[in-house]
Amino acid sequence: MGQGLVNLDDLEQAHREALRAWNTNAAVWDEHMGADGNDWHLTLVWPDTARMLDLRPGERVLDVACGNGLSARRMAAGGAQVVAVDASEAMLDRARIYATEHDGAIEYRQVDVTDEAAVLALGEHAYDAAVCNMALMDISDIGPLMRALPRLLRPGGRFVFSVPHPCFNNTGARVTEIVERHGEIQVQHSIKVSEYLRPIAERGIALARQPEPHIYFFRPLHLLL
Repeated sequence: MGQGLVNLDDLEQAHREALRAWNTNAAVWDEHMGADGNDWHLTLVWPDTARMLDLRPGERVLDVACGNGLSARRMAAGGAQVVAVDASEAMLDRARIYATEHDGAIEYRQVDVTDEAAVLALGEHAYDAAVCNMALMDISDIGPLMRALPRLLRPGGRFVFSVPHPCFNNTGARVTEIVERHGEIQVQHSIKVSEYLRPIAERGIALARQPEPHIYFFRPLHLLL
């Protein structure tokens, strides 16, 4: 299927397409991220995520859209008990490949977080914290997850998520322009944003070798928060 806008009036179809793409692309994404994550994860995502989670040994944490399990393994190594969920069975298969001394502290489950009942079945007031790293933009409908999280977390629990900034990391943002200035042709670096305030979904390819485009569900900050 080629790239292009996705009809948000049919979220069920968009969800099926998104899940198929992640199952198809799982091996390539796993090879790209590896056991510990790429530079983006290690430098930009994980340090602040870990600081805000502030996990203590023995705490129970829910890893939403866990992918190949790199965050789950990192949290388990720090002493947390982790329930790691993903809708893609292929991604979970990749996560289970990595054997570590902390495997007993991780439970992988296939859970579709667009299904509120399935999320609540993970256990009400059973978690000290929840995390979703760089994945909310891959989920067709985040409403069920957001409604369920306050019931999953214990009093004082926290939810930490990371996303690319939706204003500047979407297909409506352009960052370079060739201009004429004082008789010279120059490259001017700027940001022109033509799509932000309304949710859109678009197919795209993040890795050159991925077999199938996946869907980005762009949401402005006021909808995320």
